[in-house]
Amino acid sequence: MVSRSTTRLVNLVYPIPETKAGFNLESPTMKKILTACLCATFSSVATGATLIHNINGYTLNNGELERFQAMEFEDEKITAIYPDEKAFAKSDATQRIDGEGATLLPGLIDAHGHVGGYGKALSSVQLTGVESEAAAAERVAAFAADSDNPWIMGRGWNQVLWPDKQFPFKQSLDEASTTRPVALFRIDGHALWVNSRALELAGIDATTPDPEGGQILRDAAGQPTGVLVDNAMNAVKAAFPPVTDTRTAQYLHTALSQLASYGLTSTHDARVDAQTVRAYQLLADEQNLPIRVYGMLDVLDPKNDGYLQDGPMIAPGHMLDIRSVKISADGALGSRGAALAADYSDQPGQKGLLLLSDQTLKHHISRAMAAGYQVNTHAIGDLANTRVLDFYESLIKEHDSAALRHRVEHSQILRVEDIPRFKQMGVIASIQPTHATSDKNMAGNRLGKQRLVGAYAWKSLLNAGTKMAGGSDFPVEHPNPFYGLHAAVTRQSQDDKPVGGWLPEQKISREQALSLFTEGAAYAAHQETVIGRLAPGYYADFILVEQDYFAMPEKAIWESKVLETWVAGKRVYAAP
Repeated sequence: MVSRSTTRLVNLVYPIPETKAGFNLESPTMKKILTACLCATFSSVATGATLIHNINGYTLNNGELERFQAMEFEDEKITAIYPDEKAFAKSDATQRIDGEGATLLPGLIDAHGHVGGYGKALSSVQLTGVESEAAAAERVAAFAADSDNPWIMGRGWNQVLWPDKQFPFKQSLDEASTTRPVALFRIDGHALWVNSRALELAGIDATTPDPEGGQILRDAAGQPTGVLVDNAMNAVKAAFPPVTDTRTAQYLHTALSQLASYGLTSTHDARVDAQTVRAYQLLADEQNLPIRVYGMLDVLDPKNDGYLQDGPMIAPGHMLDIRSVKISADGALGSRGAALAADYSDQPGQKGLLLLSDQTLKHHISRAMAAGYQVNTHAIGDLANTRVLDFYESLIKEHDSAALRHRVEHSQILRVEDIPRFKQMGVIASIQPTHATSDKNMAGNRLGKQRLVGAYAWKSLLNAGTKMAGGSDFPVEHPNPFYGLHAAVTRQSQDDKPVGGWLPEQKISREQALSLFTEGAAYAAHQETVIGRLAPGYYADFILVEQDYFAMPEKAIWESKVLETWVAGKRVYAAP
């Protein structure tokens, strides 16, 4: 463990999350969050330069690996990198930290997550990994018994993991609660499982038509089953009780503190509504953001129009930059909402959902580009990806906006002929390696062998010269970036399956994987000159890790243990 004899008390106030709404301060998750917050309170503030030595240091320089044994920083920024002991002997740093042989890496960046959703997930019913509909309902009933919330909320169910692989029914949740509404998001956030009370409050019954870009699943008699896909979820969402800005800020802070414990020093928050912007600004004004945030405005929230009109918001220290928008072109593969050019292989007649008409999608892309915002469009299916690239091609020329570095979020199922278009247009592929290992057991059934050639094709994109960024899509996937590094390198789940990796021709090197979560993610946020690597003049965003990422067995990468996380020269997390 790293010596902390040189650290001093820093005056930071980290609010402890409320014990209501499902928070359990005795739970392992909450203990970790509180530990992170307490450690951050004792973060280091240097009165002069600080030297951290006796480390196994790595950084990337345009993809090339560089090693060092010591690093010096003063206030927020790095002042020197020392390749060996002889070199750092020249340092006149007044404070010195013995790294005790730990590995030091650039702070990791998650280029696609949902911070507010993650914060809420930490305080609601946890259904990730639950193995049946009945087990999920039991967990809901247990949570409801200990909660007085007007709504029972949760997330994480995945019917693909269940024995019958079928979508669940409202009756199971009615047994858990008939008086309070229950709303449980699927793991990908693109389907919602609700009870009868929630359907009643949303005004959904047998006569309710499917909305454009959405589907109400129905039984043989035409009655809603309790599962709503994509835009069909909106009626239930509209019935959710309001949340205050202060409460939203607490959700955000809880999530960001937890992210720091996994070695993340920055995250890109995909789809930020106006209330979330205000909550972030509250935290920023109090200097209470544990890690950096790069926000993507929800272009469909009319209350964000004022921010669009005013132009990008770039903070002097880059703790809170909001200079992009998020648009969704289609749904997700697991709920068969991803828009495909041909039928799903396991459900003939179903091609998925386009969430916006061509006219509406083009309008929002165009107005965001005109306002000087980077456009980040969710596209999973091959039809959606082609459609987005087509609109980008014409509108980038119209607005002369290539310098804004527009992105396709997920870039998941591509026609082979679309892969070179990313580089040709300067469009970034923002990908999530753990989606490949999570989807491997159902993607083949959904797509068939032929379409897998361009699916989760990270190596093919890199070989084509595409600029890429890596993330997790938390809370859809676990936010630990070492899970993503492991998935990118091995193409295996954490139980080492399948042997040799899934679609092994798409494996990438450890350097390429690390670049996704450092240099690549920084470039995708227009921040590559200040974060994403360790060099003089860059912010001192770094992590100390117990294992050597480049020397450890690749199958064990996901087990890497973060010892400390530093942002702008301040320690924001230390392992208990």
